[in-house]
Amino acid sequence: MTPPRRPFTRPWRRDRLAFDPALDDAPLAAARNALAQGRWGAARSLLAETGDDWDRRGHRLVVLAEVSACASWASDWQRAEPDSACAAALLACATALRAVRGKARYATAREQALAAARMAPADPSPWLAQLIAARTLGSGDDCARAFDQVRARHRDHHHAHHLMATYLAERGTGGGDPLHEVYDFADWAAEQAPADSPLAVLPVVAHTERYRVLAAAGHLPRDPRESEHWSTRKARQVMKAAFDWWLEWEGEGHPRQQIDLNYLAHAKFHEGRLAEAAALFHRIGPHATRAPWSYADRDPKQEFRAARTAALGSP
Repeated sequence: MTPPRRPFTRPWRRDRLAFDPALDDAPLAAARNALAQGRWGAARSLLAETGDDWDRRGHRLVVLAEVSACASWASDWQRAEPDSACAAALLACATALRAVRGKARYATAREQALAAARMAPADPSPWLAQLIAARTLGSGDDCARAFDQVRARHRDHHHAHHLMATYLAERGTGGGDPLHEVYDFADWAAEQAPADSPLAVLPVVAHTERYRVLAAAGHLPRDPRESEHWSTRKARQVMKAAFDWWLEWEGEGHPRQQIDLNYLAHAKFHEGRLAEAAALFHRIGPHATRAPWSYADRDPKQEFRAARTAALGSP
């Protein structure tokens, strides 16, 4: 099967690797820059235009929430428009991130998430905010409840499934057991999802997150190039299935597709499948992501560029 056609130009020759969480969403990047200057009108318009595209809404809310003063600007917006569900959701996401960074109480993050959820019962985004906080600060029951609430509103929520995979991968560091619960979760999610869902790549994400945990615990080499984590029969089956799915996938508009492409390129490179990695690098272009190229304690820019050069034969 022939990989998707690649562009004739190489965008990374013109653009620096920014590791921008906005990925390839230019309107989001513009709204975030305006928000950083205290102008929340662009964020308001962007979120209104996003509507109930839940994956895109969650992605945009979290990226906007990463602005350092976002909680203050969202509070200003909420005071100006107290009935705005978008303002409440943005404040919930910003407070969740502040809690994770130790700048807000976990209880406050929960309160903000629940308040936003009451304003928009169909929106999974407030529960995504709660999952972001619970993944680091809460209990297993907190994580499970928040994830279930997200999934009840959008079964294939991309970010929520990624958060659960990273959380589950960290439970137990005693060795590379192929029956670890994160693999069961990822396989279940991929099987439950529609044929065109990018959750087909979740087993690759789970395998890579498990490497991160095992390498940090000293059970695997900290240089992924020295690890055999991607050469087992199970790993090769998972990566082949995900790559074959990508070749057939027609959903190029997914807001977080670049995250999946980076995980898949990372896996294919470390599996030694350089031709397949090359096709993925062409599609990624300049939109590199810190995870998983930073695993474990690697310089993501150096790792990405070295892998891309090896796969494509030129920097």
